[in-house]
Formats: sequence, C-alpha cells, structure tokens
Amino acid sequence: MAKTAATEDVEAIRDEQPVEDIGLTIIPFNAGHTLGGTIWKIRSPSAGTILYAVDMNHMRERHLDGTVLIRQGSAGGVFESLARPDLLITDAERANVTTARRKDRDAALLGKRHTAGPVQSVANNRSIDCVTATLSSRNSLLLPCDSSTRVLELLVLLDQHWNYSRLKYPICLLSRTGREMLTFVRSMMEWLGGTISKEDVGEDGTNHGRDRRRRDEDNDEEALGAFALRFRHLEFFSSPQALMKTYSSKDPKLILAVPATLSHGPSRSLFSHFAEIPDNVVLLTGRSEPGTLGRILFDKWNNSQREEAKWDRGKIGNNIMMDGVLRLEIHSKVPLQGEELEAFLAKERTVKEKEAAHQAALARTQRMLEADEGQSDSDSDDEDESDDDEEDEVERELGEDLMDTTDDLKRSRQGPNATTRSGTKRKRGEGGGGDGTDWVLGDADEGATRISFDIYLKGNVAKATSFFKSADGQTQRFRMFPYVEKKRKVDEYGEMVDVATWLRKGRVLEEDAEDEETKEARRRKEEEEAKKAPQEPPSKFVTSIAEVQLACRLFFVDLEGLNDGRAVKTIVPQVNPRKMILIHAPQAATDALIESCANIRAMTKEIYAPAQGETVQIGQQTNSFSISLSDELLASIKMSRFEDNEVGYVAGRIASLATSMIPVLQPVSSASLQTQAASLQPVQVRMLGSRPKQPLPQSTMIGELKLTALKTRLAQVGVQAELVGEGVLICGAAAKKGASTDAPEDSVAVRKTGRGRVELEGSISDIYYKVRKEIYALHALVAA
Repeated sequence: MAKTAATEDVEAIRDEQPVEDIGLTIIPFNAGHTLGGTIWKIRSPSAGTILYAVDMNHMRERHLDGTVLIRQGSAGGVFESLARPDLLITDAERANVTTARRKDRDAALLGKRHTAGPVQSVANNRSIDCVTATLSSRNSLLLPCDSSTRVLELLVLLDQHWNYSRLKYPICLLSRTGREMLTFVRSMMEWLGGTISKEDVGEDGTNHGRDRRRRDEDNDEEALGAFALRFRHLEFFSSPQALMKTYSSKDPKLILAVPATLSHGPSRSLFSHFAEIPDNVVLLTGRSEPGTLGRILFDKWNNSQREEAKWDRGKIGNNIMMDGVLRLEIHSKVPLQGEELEAFLAKERTVKEKEAAHQAALARTQRMLEADEGQSDSDSDDEDESDDDEEDEVERELGEDLMDTTDDLKRSRQGPNATTRSGTKRKRGEGGGGDGTDWVLGDADEGATRISFDIYLKGNVAKATSFFKSADGQTQRFRMFPYVEKKRKVDEYGEMVDVATWLRKGRVLEEDAEDEETKEARRRKEEEEAKKAPQEPPSKFVTSIAEVQLACRLFFVDLEGLNDGRAVKTIVPQVNPRKMILIHAPQAATDALIESCANIRAMTKEIYAPAQGETVQIGQQTNSFSISLSDELLASIKMSRFEDNEVGYVAGRIASLATSMIPVLQPVSSASLQTQAASLQPVQVRMLGSRPKQPLPQSTMIGELKLTALKTRLAQVGVQAELVGEGVLICGAAAKKGASTDAPEDSVAVRKTGRGRVELEGSISDIYYKVRKEIYALHALVAA
C-alpha cells in the first residue's frame, strides 16, 4: 500500500464509474473482503456482458461493507445491474466449506465480553480465549498477516478489544511499510465501512473524535482522516532485530508479522526463534498457499482435530502443542564487512568514475555541436584574439595538462619575430614551402621537430594520434579536425522536431522565472528529504539452514473474510448467468458447486471448469458485410412487428452491379428455390401410389417469453393464471383459488424448459387456444 513508482501509474476509479477502452466498457462494483476489492462488469461487443466476481464477501465486517452483489436487509435479491449476465466468472474454492459463526470466532480469539467469574487456567481457557489467556500467562502470540489488506480487519478488531478490556500489552506490527500503509488508508476513508464510521473513530477508540469533528464541521473529511485509525496500542517495527531491542523474548506481547504465508521475510525469521519458547502461541488466520510454511502448519493443526471440529465443518477447534524438529531455510540480509565491503566500494567508485567520464564526453560533444552551430563568419583578427582564451577555457573544462610544446606554440603566436624558450615560428614559404604553416620546436639550427597541418581549428586538439615513431624516437603529433557529423532525422514531412531541445529550453525558462528564495527553499527541502531517507549499508543475501525445536502451541481461527459454500450456492443461482466459468478451485469444490447448480431447473447448464493452462472461448468472431436490398425484394417482404422493431424473412440472391460497389440482394422465384432445395436433398425412391413430398413453409418466432408478461396479458383477456414452482404458469380453472380440479380440461400449463423452448400442455379447449394466441402475440412470427 505504500506509494511507489508502480502505484503512481495506477488510475484510481470509484465504484460504478464506467471506463471505456478499446471498445470495452468496464464498471467496478464493491466486492467486500479487502479494501479496493472489486467485481468487474465488462461489456464486450463479441461476448456480451461479463461479470468477473472472485473473492467476495457478502457479510459486513468491522472495516468494510459487504458486496453490493447481494442486497442487505429486507430487500434482498441481486443488484439489478449485475443480474443475468451473459457470462459469470467466479471462484469455487470454498464451495464445500462451512464457516463458523462470527461470534464463535470472536469468542475463540478474544473471549466473550461481560464474562463473570474467575479466570480459568491457561490450559483450559486458551481454546476459549486465546489472546487474553496467553498474554495473562506472560507469554506471547505470533500472528502472521498480510501487509495491507486483511491486516486492517485484525487491527480494528484488536484495538476495539484492547480498549474494551483495558489491556496494557503492546501490539507490535512487524512490517517495513506498516506506518506508510496506515497513512495511505487514512486518505481513503470514503472506501471504508463497517463499524469504522464518522461516529466511532478516534485515537482512543471512543467518541472523542465526534466532538472534534463537531468543532470542525466545515472540514469534516480532513478531520476524519486526521483522527481515524490511530491505534494507540500499536507499535511499528521494521525488522525482528528492532523488535528484540525494544522487547525481550520474556515480555508478553502480540506480534503481527508479514507475510501470512511465513515463506520469507520477518514472520519466517521470527518464527525460528519464537516457536522454541514453550507456551507461546502461533495464531493462524488463513490457510495460505500450498507449499508454504503457513499451509504446512495449518495442515498440521487441521489433521490433529476431531472430524466434526475441522475447519470446514463450521466449528471452532482446539489449540495443539507442537513438538519435533523443523528444518527451515532462512534467507537473511547482512551488511558487508571487511574485504567484501572494500571490494564493493572500490567497484562503486570505478562505476562512478566511468559514469562521470561518460557524462563529460557527452557534455564536450554537446558544446562542440553548439559552437559549430553558433559560429559566425567573423573576421580572422577577432578569431586570433579569442584563440588563447578559448584554449584556456577548454583546458580548464577538460582538466588536461598542456605539454611544453603547446606552451611554445602559444608564445610563438604572439608575434611574427617573437622568440620562445624552445623554438621559433616561420612561414612555410620561408622554410618549408606550401600553403600551410609549420610549427618549429627546438632550435631552428639544431634539427628541430616540425608539426604541420593544413586545417586550423580552435581548441586544444594537439594530441598523440599515431603509434608510429619518428627517427629520433619522439612521437609525432598532428592537429586533428574534431568534426562530429550531426545526423538529422527526417520523415516524409521533412525534418523531425527535436523535442529534447524544446524541453531543455522550457526548463531554462522555468528556472529563470523562479526567484532566488524559491530555489533556496526547494534546495533545502531536497536536502532535508535526503537526510531523512535512511542510508542502507551495502548488504548481501545469505541462506542458512535452521533446525527449530518446536515447543509452542498452534491455533487457527478463520478470518479470511470470504463467502463459504452456503453463500456461494445461494448467490450464484440468484445471479442466474447464461454461462458460467469456475476458476482456481480444487476439483472437489468445483464438483460440489456444479452439482448444486444442476439441481436448479432454471440454472444454466453451460458451466465450464478449465484446468490450469486450458483456454475457454467466451466471445464470438463476427464479420459484418454491407449489402443493398432491391426495391422488388422490399415490396415482397412480409413484416411482423416485435416490440419497437419490424422483422421479416428474406430469401434472394446476390448480384453485383457495375454502377455500385455494394452488392444487391434480389428476389428469386419460389420455383427456383424449390428446385434448389430438392437438389440438396438426397434422392429418394418413390413407392407406387405415394405422393411426392411438398416442402412446408418455414416460420420463425422471434422473442423471449416472460411468464410474468404472459400472466399480465392473460389477465387482460379474462384468463386467470398463477405461477407455481419454477418456470411453470397454470392458466384456467386450476389457477383460481378454491376451484375444483374435477375439470382438468379447463386448465393449461405453460412451461419453459430451456432458452428458446416453451411447452404448452393441456387438453384442447377454448383456454388452450386463447393461451396459445397470447403466446404468439408476444413473439414476432416470421414466415418464408
């Protein structure tokens, strides 16, 4: 939950806020279970309405409201916007699980309130009140938890119990991001629900927050965020070492350590020492993922319970005493020391030097490009006067030491007859001939070394560029032409705009616009933030094997906040999807939910449970074509009205016209259609005296029958109707209250057996024809 680079790119949306992207409309709904838990409703042009609903909780908790999928209170039923989707994707992980009642779980964890009488012994009372009894016996509890989701429910529950029972034992949250997580959650108070409301939050869990907010009614949300979720009994620790420095192993305390799986991190490291202390309690609130230490401990606890007290039977089990030796692989992070630290620092210095050299080279190249662009055609006298200054500037920037030969060159340029310490200057026409210039080093009469060049360029560019040696063993030096070719990027519209140049100029303008006070304040703020950020020393990861002698107690209370099998088997049929896919569930749980849905007559039979890696096609690939209807075809169509539309049956052939790019559908004669249909049928041998088969006209009924609409329509024409059972409408005399059933010929039953299939059952009578007529009237009859 801490704000990182990843969370900064996440776009926050509110419940029931539609988002459109790439042809899809996505709408989130509250799912309960966790802060931000969402049911996604997706509208797709190829797959219709998709409802993705996993990890739901219909029960109201202390910090969250239940899912909106099921209405709470007397209204009941499914939320209209989420009912009858084309596809429902849900999980069946807990389809065969019965969760214990909430008050039983709270009593097993924290004890019953208003309990009278003396406190029982720890051994007998721990199964009734695990937390209070353990702390009262001067022992500690380790509660593995997640870092940002279900830990909020635990914190609210524990804080309320601490305030009510006036306990003085510390609650320790062992998480590096715990403090930042709570700070971030306080800014999202509008997402919370349950008992965390504007009337009962505050530093001490009382109604003092109400008084503060009454004094600040104009800024209610700010006051709520300032005083909410301030757990005064909670202490934060970033590592097990920090916890041990504050509290010894003999001090009673409740430790919430991340992660809940005990597969890594502080909870695993702390468990290796915590489990060796007798009468300490490891309290599990979830089953964790298979293969983790948390699941191993849960299986150990569950296998030790009686058959009727296992976790999925709706009962609360007992704690167990662990024994034996457990080998754990501990991954720890230790600071570097000695030679390893020196080698790391040396390597880091080398990397920084290379980076600095690279940045200097880039800056030098950029300056040369800018000098090349900004160079004007000035007089040669001005260029000669600025040569010395520019060379000195380049020398200072590059940090290069000039050789004595360069000093001679610079002094020789002060005048045509000036004599330097080690050489003189002469024109090539005088000594060497040619159009260029010779620089003579040493005494002109004593075999001086000449450096000649044809192109003169500003800057210190007299460097060794060849490995060849001269006759006297000295390295030859030539002035090179440091030209950097600029590759201009062009496209079909011409030269591309260099965005980086405009950004640099924009930053320069912004910096110029800022005053000195603003710059100084920003600089001080950056320095303070840099000082506050903890400097982590160079470290390495070490893996070790620890043998833990188990001597603690183990207890499990289900606080995962998920629907059990009873809720799942009730909610899914009410949603009544046209197609359903079950994901991440064991085979037994999947079979249990499928069997429950199969017993419901109106429930869909298209239920898929793909295995891991298996794909299921949920959409359809559609192709659209443009076609024009001829006037003759439009005149021959018999249209039938259905709701706000008119539909008709069309049979024709496609023809292409030279005057149009769109094909035209033209009518065909009935004789040609019969001939074509006969050619497609297999050849049959006619018997003597038999008549040839005549094709019957085709007819199609468009629409979906709703029994409630049929009942209303029959009442308008004077036919009594009553809904009985599931998908059955009784019409006629049998539907009247107190009517005699001696005349079944006056009754008709209308039954929906599936999508698009309607059965009309009854004897031939006036009621039968009236009901059939009204059923036809609710559909559009399209005949060929």
